[in-house]
Amino acid sequence: MEIIDFAKTKSLIGQYMTELRDVNIQKDMLRFRRNLERIGEIMAYEISKTLEYKTIETQTPLAVAESEVIASKVVLATIFRAGVPFHQGFLNYFDHAENAFVSAYRKYKEKENFDVCIEYLASPRLEGKTLILADPMLATGASMELSYRALLTKGMPEHIHVASVIASQQAVDYIATHFPTDRTTVWIGAVDKEINSHSYIVPGLGDAGDLAYGTKE
Repeated sequence: MEIIDFAKTKSLIGQYMTELRDVNIQKDMLRFRRNLERIGEIMAYEISKTLEYKTIETQTPLAVAESEVIASKVVLATIFRAGVPFHQGFLNYFDHAENAFVSAYRKYKEKENFDVCIEYLASPRLEGKTLILADPMLATGASMELSYRALLTKGMPEHIHVASVIASQQAVDYIATHFPTDRTTVWIGAVDKEINSHSYIVPGLGDAGDLAYGTKE
């Protein structure tokens, strides 16, 4: 399994990541959503370099030109609700891709004890396709794994790209042991070392869903 950590290289993601984490800048929900979207766009471009291509001919006003276009069949999947702006970044670039959506949420038993529940799934068939599963926060890895298991009811993808803005080291290790190592690539904006007793990434950035769309009851 290949793991790409963008924090180890210098790129625009560093600027957007800084703004996402900043307690003052992140009060602007529009900017917060746009920064998630921007990181999704950059990751989409990087993932596009790994896909299969085919040569096509295009008639211009003067002659026929050859160009390379994506041959891989791409499915973009995300987890409601924090994943929506991040997903949009991928969709901006993979505008011909099919899309899948999963609803995963924490059902608390006690203050610091919860189960992750899957409530909704909408997905095309996945056999022979490239699945990009995007969720901005990868805290424990449990939501990502359960969402992946739900998507497998639609068939086994040819390759899986797991994309997150921030992940804990624990979650990265979890994904490495719960996803097929021969067909999974993990793309992460930054890896933070810890999660707290509430399973939030530290330093992280807080609750991405609330920061993008407002607090919930």
